[in-house]
Amino acid sequence: MQNFLFFSLRSFGAMIWMKRYWSDITTQMYAAGTSSIVIVLVSSISIGCLLTMEVGNQLESFGAKTLTGRATALSVIREMAPMVTGLMLAARVGASFASELGAMKISEQIDALRAFGTDPIAKLVMPRLVATLIMFLPLTAVSCAVGLIGGSFVAQGYHNIDPGFYWNSVLAPLEFHDFLVGFVKPPVFAVAITLVSCFNGFSASGGTVGVGQSTVKGIVVSSGLVLLLNFYISKLVLENL
Repeated sequence: MQNFLFFSLRSFGAMIWMKRYWSDITTQMYAAGTSSIVIVLVSSISIGCLLTMEVGNQLESFGAKTLTGRATALSVIREMAPMVTGLMLAARVGASFASELGAMKISEQIDALRAFGTDPIAKLVMPRLVATLIMFLPLTAVSCAVGLIGGSFVAQGYHNIDPGFYWNSVLAPLEFHDFLVGFVKPPVFAVAITLVSCFNGFSASGGTVGVGQSTVKGIVVSSGLVLLLNFYISKLVLENL
């Protein structure tokens, strides 16, 4: 934990060199953001459609089927979109960061950077951290939008809810704190996923087997942190608003 704390502080401190490593940041923005759109879209559509179907079934028994959009919107924006996006990116982006840096550690490329006077954290970790901080928020917004759009098709085709009723129940009850809960989470998830994955990559040892172990450890720990942080952020924000 002490090593991880120092590693995290050095990563944030290296942000003063963002201008120098901007080309590396844009490369990582594409890798962490643009390349992850497909998996985010697929998971978000699935979650939105499933929530609408299940929530509509439950509300129909109470004669409140027209409130399906409201329940779906609150679930997607507050909880499901940020959490599912975080988990998907922990698996995809976290695995990529841990394996790349682990391979560089095993092949002594990180030591070579130090030998040439380059700070490996500023060169390798900081661009990944900044890129995820920039890209995770718009990916979550896309996830919310796609989930609600998918839910609208299920509401119309499966529950026979008029699209106007659905979207009115989605938009009318939304308040500022609903968006605050959902959109505070992505930057926190980005920091947790990036730092944990990169730290495990830097800690890799034992050849190719060690790279695999560090990658798996990074995915498991970052995914667990996403679930824990999702709960505590929701609890703290909703209790204080």
